[in-house]
Amino acid sequence: MQIQWYPGHMTKAKRMLAENLKLIDVVIELLDARAPMSTKNPDFSDMFINKKRVVLLNKSDLADEKITAEWIRYFKAQGIFASEFVATKPNKRKSAIMAIEDAAREKVESMRKKGVFKTVRAMVVGIPNVGKSSFINIMAGASRAQTGDRPGVTQGKQWVKITNQLELMDTPGLLWPKFEDETVAKHISFIGSVRDEVIDIEELAKQLLITLLQLAPESVFARYKSLNPDTPHEQLLEAVAQSRGFILGKGEFDTMRSAKIVLDEFRGGKIAKVSLEAPPKE
Repeated sequence: MQIQWYPGHMTKAKRMLAENLKLIDVVIELLDARAPMSTKNPDFSDMFINKKRVVLLNKSDLADEKITAEWIRYFKAQGIFASEFVATKPNKRKSAIMAIEDAAREKVESMRKKGVFKTVRAMVVGIPNVGKSSFINIMAGASRAQTGDRPGVTQGKQWVKITNQLELMDTPGLLWPKFEDETVAKHISFIGSVRDEVIDIEELAKQLLITLLQLAPESVFARYKSLNPDTPHEQLLEAVAQSRGFILGKGEFDTMRSAKIVLDEFRGGKIAKVSLEAPPKE
């Protein structure tokens, strides 16, 4: 499943990020804990090479806890602070502030020696739909940034004051021009970082079910009662439709509705808490 999708606003967003880097002390990159490697924009590595970085594995409550811990160790081994995170839980706010302050500590202390009490400015980045705006709102304690369960909600930069010494810049979700790795394309589509309108969602939902049947078969069977280990792949959506009573008439199943339900329920963590990928072995 190859996807080539790079709207014009993403070219503008990438340019905006580069132009604002001179204002930034710390880069906070949000990844989806279910697919940290696939949701990591490869362009960011070069773009932020000289900046202190904090990686937050958001939506960790939807992922496998043990694999998330492995990812945290993986990033820390590269000298990048990493932590699990849930951008809908206010109790995570304090630990995130401490991580940002720790990343900026060297620069803050250097400026203090010069008699300047510096306000830390951090840029929040990530691909669409990883929870950047929800993160901003939790940090600010109010709905300052636009949020949504679809990609492309944030269209421009937004500065948000968090404390007297910390400001965050929200930015639009930024993908890269071409997805050459089919697994990456599938994973970011599964979690909703690519608009469903540009994808064959029936094929996507079928591929998601195949993946989930490998990772958490019992959870899938419990969710969709008509599915069983012998269900052929080409009949997975029909089995989901049978489970939910999605019948169009004359024995025809509504597979489009099945596909939407499967994608929505996975993205909402209703099927199973799974990690789509584990960190590379050193």
